[in-house]
Formats: sequence, structure tokens, C-alpha cells
Amino acid sequence: MDHLIVAAKAAFDAHDWPRATHLYERLATEHPTDPRVADWWYDAALAQKFLRNWPEAHRLGRHAVAHTPAGTQDPAYWNLGIAATIQRDWPTARAAWGGFGIPVAPGEGPIMDGYGRACVRLTGVEGQEVVWIQRLCPTRGRVLNVPFDTSRRFGEIVVHDGEPTGQRVVGERTFSVFDELVLFEPSDLPTLSVTVRAAEPADLEALADLFGERELGFEPLANGQVLCACCSTGSVESPPLALAGTQRCLLAAPLSTARDLLSRWSSAGRSWSDLHLAT
Repeated sequence: MDHLIVAAKAAFDAHDWPRATHLYERLATEHPTDPRVADWWYDAALAQKFLRNWPEAHRLGRHAVAHTPAGTQDPAYWNLGIAATIQRDWPTARAAWGGFGIPVAPGEGPIMDGYGRACVRLTGVEGQEVVWIQRLCPTRGRVLNVPFDTSRRFGEIVVHDGEPTGQRVVGERTFSVFDELVLFEPSDLPTLSVTVRAAEPADLEALADLFGERELGFEPLANGQVLCACCSTGSVESPPLALAGTQRCLLAAPLSTARDLLSRWSSAGRSWSDLHLAT
């Protein structure tokens, strides 16, 4: 058995996830009473998580939690919660969050309780971008920004990892940044581009409110921060900006709706032009 343990650890350290899974599962099945069996099942499931093989991460994760005490915030429960969510196995996901120690309201189906705001690092065709989300459960969140990368969309629901990889500081509050794992539900709202002219910051805020009241997206390009990879995974202050004058903005709305809202907003000191589908 010792040679299998050494080989499994070497495969895991080398990121040879298929071999690591095979060896740890073999150890767990051949030595089911060994006190290390929970760790072996956990490492096998974790290797499949790294491979983004969610059916296998789900299967192996169930074995891991079967050998792990509940209510101890053990990561085996968290990883099973992620895999079960992606597989849309809601009874298992709910049980996993409860087993980890997170209160979940009674019910069936997807958890929609709301777990506050956080940030997620999305991956699009133009690279990575950190956006705000409303957390629907411990691992799902709805995107609240209009992403600058137009391959991603406002309102889509993503599943994110459980370990923070950065922080965003707004005033006296600190929010965790998590890495996206999968796009869970796409959004059908198109991303539009428009140039607006606002005499005062309050004018731009009024336009943002018009779109927000209808659960549509509004994002001035000036709100973006370009960070290197090292800085992005650190603690970054995100002070609110008071924007006015000519601003290029992204919108998440049907074209006709956006045109109507922009026209309603227009007045002395407020104007818009060049509304089109962003590409």
C-alpha cells in the first residue's frame, strides 16, 4: 500500500489528475477501513474537479462526504456542493451545504436565498475580467455588471469556486473575488454601446437608475480598472467615481427598450448618440 500512496501523491503533485484519481480511488476501495480513506476519496474528487469532470467529481465527492463528519466545514462537502450544483442535483447540493455548516432554507430545486454580493473573475474571449455578482447560493451568482468583454453578458448566472483569489475594497467593506468555474445559465440580453453626455454626475446616476429599475444593465467604460494578474489577485480598492461629461457606456437591454429609456432621460444637459450593438 505504501508504494501506492507515494505514487498517488507524486501524480497529484505533478498535476497528473487522471492518474491521481485512479490511484486514490484504488487506495480507497482496496482499503476501506483505513483511517485515511476520507482523504483518499477527497483527493480523487478534487483531481476530477481540477479536470472539470463534474460527473466524476460528483460521484467521488459523495464517497468523500460519506466518510467525513458533517458540520465541521470540511472542504469535501463544499466541493460536492459545487459538483452537485453543476449537475443540477439539488437534493445533494442542499445536503452538501448543510453538511458543510451553511444554513439553507427548506425547499426543493435551486437555492435562491441570496448570499450577499461578491466578485467573480470571468473568462471570456478577451481574457479575464472581475465583475460583481449577487450570490444566489454558496456557489452560484448572477452577474450585475455589463462585462466589457462582449462575449459575456449582464444577467448570466455563473458557478464559482469556493476559495477566494483576491479582494475588492469599497469604502469600509471588503468583498471576496472568486474564480468562475462554469457558465451555468446564459443571458439573452444583448450588450449595446452608446455615447452619453451628462452635465453632472447626478445625470449619469439618473440614467443608471432608469436601467436598474427594470433590471437592465448600465456600465460606463470609465468604471473599468486595468490590472496585472498579480494585482488582480490582491486587495484592490474600488472607490466610487463621480462621472460627468461625455462618457462611452455599455448597456444590457433590448435595442428598442434602450432607445426608449435614453429618450426619456434626455433633457437640458443630457443627450445621447451612436447607440448600436457592441461587438
